[in-house]
Amino acid sequence: MTVDHGSPTPAYEQLAAVLRAKITAGEWRTGPLPSVKQMQDTYDVGRDTVLHAIDVLRAEGLVFTVKRRGTYVTPHGSAD
Repeated sequence: MTVDHGSPTPAYEQLAAVLRAKITAGEWRTGPLPSVKQMQDTYDVGRDTVLHAIDVLRAEGLVFTVKRRGTYVTPHGSAD
């Protein structure tokens, strides 16, 4: 799954959908999600796009962020 820069759907919404799919598939059960920089490089998007996508997932209750530690999947957000 990638972000289609030509799509009318905003990049942050596309990235949120990609990350949501990985979370629900159980790819990130333990430890933090990849860093903002890693996601920028992986999905070829800007920092603000990554942060906005994380905000969307946080609002949905799928992730939580610990300052200077990273963003983690909430225990009920993973597919156990």
